[in-house]
Amino acid sequence: MAAQGEYRRLEDFEEDSPPGEEELLVHVTEGLQDSWHHIKNLDNFFTKIYHFHQKNGFACMMLSDLFELVQFLFVVTFTTFLLCCVEYDVLFANRPLNHSHAGGAAPDRSKVTLPDAVLPAPQCARRIRASGWIIFLLVMAAAFWLYRLVKVLCSLLSYWEIRTFYIKALNIPSEELCNYSWQEVQARLISLQRRQQMCVHKRELTELDIYHRILRFKNYMVAMVNKSLLPVRFHLPLLGSIVFLTQGLKYNLELLLFWGPGSLFQNKWSLRPQCKRAGARRELARRLARAMVLLGLANLLLCPCVLVWQLLYAFFSYAEVIKREPGSLGARRWSLYGRHYLRHFNELNHELQARLSRGYKPATKYMNSFTSPLLTVLAKNVGFFAGSILAVLIVLTVYDEDVLTVQHILTAITLLGLVVTLARSFIPDEHTVWCPEQLLQRVLAHVHYMPDHWQGNASRSETRGEMAQLFQYKAVFILEELLSPILTPLILIFALPARALDIVDFFRNFTVEVVGVGDICSFAQLDVRNHGNPQWLSAGQTEASVYQQAENGKTELSLMHFAITNPHWQPPPPSELFLSHLKEKVQQDAAAAPPAQHILAEGPLGASLLSDDSAAAPDGLLASVLARPILSASGLVSRDRRFVQPCSTASAAASVLASLASPLPGRARGPSADSPGCPSDRLLPEESLLLSESRLRSLSRSALLSEVASAEMSLHAIYLHELHQQQQQGPGSQATGVWVAAGAPKPPSVTAGSAARASQAQHREMPLGGWAEEEEEDEEEEEQTTG
Repeated sequence: MAAQGEYRRLEDFEEDSPPGEEELLVHVTEGLQDSWHHIKNLDNFFTKIYHFHQKNGFACMMLSDLFELVQFLFVVTFTTFLLCCVEYDVLFANRPLNHSHAGGAAPDRSKVTLPDAVLPAPQCARRIRASGWIIFLLVMAAAFWLYRLVKVLCSLLSYWEIRTFYIKALNIPSEELCNYSWQEVQARLISLQRRQQMCVHKRELTELDIYHRILRFKNYMVAMVNKSLLPVRFHLPLLGSIVFLTQGLKYNLELLLFWGPGSLFQNKWSLRPQCKRAGARRELARRLARAMVLLGLANLLLCPCVLVWQLLYAFFSYAEVIKREPGSLGARRWSLYGRHYLRHFNELNHELQARLSRGYKPATKYMNSFTSPLLTVLAKNVGFFAGSILAVLIVLTVYDEDVLTVQHILTAITLLGLVVTLARSFIPDEHTVWCPEQLLQRVLAHVHYMPDHWQGNASRSETRGEMAQLFQYKAVFILEELLSPILTPLILIFALPARALDIVDFFRNFTVEVVGVGDICSFAQLDVRNHGNPQWLSAGQTEASVYQQAENGKTELSLMHFAITNPHWQPPPPSELFLSHLKEKVQQDAAAAPPAQHILAEGPLGASLLSDDSAAAPDGLLASVLARPILSASGLVSRDRRFVQPCSTASAAASVLASLASPLPGRARGPSADSPGCPSDRLLPEESLLLSESRLRSLSRSALLSEVASAEMSLHAIYLHELHQQQQQGPGSQATGVWVAAGAPKPPSVTAGSAARASQAQHREMPLGGWAEEEEEDEEEEEQTTG
């Protein structure tokens, strides 16, 4: 990848950008001077404010950190106890013990108690001292625990100051924090800047400034995944193409690029000067490649310690859950790669999590619509044999409970039960019918991104395999994390150095300096002119080359998402021009479509067609739009003869979007409320078509706005993807839906979804311990802010 651009600076009429960290201060005037009056790092400051809100205040954060320390101490202590302080020959009755009774009675050799199997403390200590490996691991664990203890104490002290800031500066008491959305907290921050001039280098603080500071490094990671810059995709014999991105590999990448010693950033907001010069690119690439190899060797040396910890933590986290509900390993989750691939630029963690959670059900149904006939036959027969033996053992134990005293009988019953449960998960429900094309459309509506070649190929195994890279089994996730200590050093040593020059060029070409903010990823500017794609409604508005364009319409969709999420944000002129053009296109297509009231009135029928369990908003709204082309073409609903062609998905989405014109009653409108970027201030003319009356009463205003904004963004995603497909297909494709031609709808595929796997959607919120990715991301960000 050749260098095709230069690091550039965005000029502004305001003061110059600060050259050093000591000059980026939060200045609070006399009325609010307190411990936060001289903040040196605004990135950390805003990030802590965000984490404090998302983790529900100081008390919850303190308990979480303390229990994390206790949990680590418990795992190390309990494991040492099991290795060195238990006499397993006695526990397994391989060596009998004599229990002498009072009065000289005969010894009782038939019963062993737990205290009998526990060694005395002196003998236990001698065993520990006799093992050099255990001593080494205990010393390493103690050093790490002390390091974590110091980090936690420093973190709690800083978050106590944030608590004071919430109370005194933002006027949000701790007990009422849960009643405020992040948008409300952000609005108070912006208002405080106007009154107190917190940031001395900008007169006005915008929503985009706050997002840039919180997501500075994360936007770079999203951009590198979008441009396929990181070596996370491999082709292996037998397994084919796989994606490998784990928490360990992600941590090492961030250490190399952002905040570690010798990283490309010299502080939290500024690239090193040599990274900005094209003449130093090769020397810098050689140094970065050497750092990658050294970091890989360090990971290789620490591999035994990390691997032991991963195994222990996985065992203590999942063993009981697997025994109680074996099907939990068959539940799915969005992979770490999927979370980066599907993430918008400038999208906070809670916004991403809410969006992916809405897409969980349709994604699960889509993946469950695929079955393997070979596995089904094997599962039926394995289930039959294992179930027969299990039934006999259960009958015998019911007839005579002494059967339970037979050696290994309980083990056999437990294992046979696991085998039967796993076998049933591969046996499909014969009475379930799925529509893969429509299910994939519903997934698209929520996750907003999909490769173009999935169009019309939803039933193919290749599409399902690529979807599995984004939406993986929990068991696959656990296996990847367990293999991470072994594979991460190999990637760092052999695969990553070859990309060093490309990475250096990427940071120079796609970094801009923003006044009062510092160096940020240029994609995060949401600048359609410099990073737009002509095939995503940016034709005539973008000057970007193929190298500069974001893939999959990420610039356009990210801009739309940010404008809807922050309705009072005033976009820059190029972005505002794109939003205005999109609004005009929506109005134009809506004129050739049936009224929104007619489309929404068919919501229950559309939901039924898409095999949805309920037509609750926003799913009922999306079902109406997605099913409209099929309903119209099949004659299931009356067709308005004024329209020459059947209503396409794009036309249906445009009709509903155009109806979003009535502002919410009682909501204050900001200065930019009439701009194209403020559609989330609006509701449908007939709100009952979108939300039931009882639903409206039960939701707070912020929750109501969130649901409406989510539905609106889903419609925009469908609409933009439809326009993209029309542009790729050329003229004459106006009547097609996103995936299915309206004139020739595909019949539902009679593919059986497994009842056991379908029930796994109920487990998606069940905490299984271990590596909850959204929690780990927050913890990593906290470590960076306190480090």
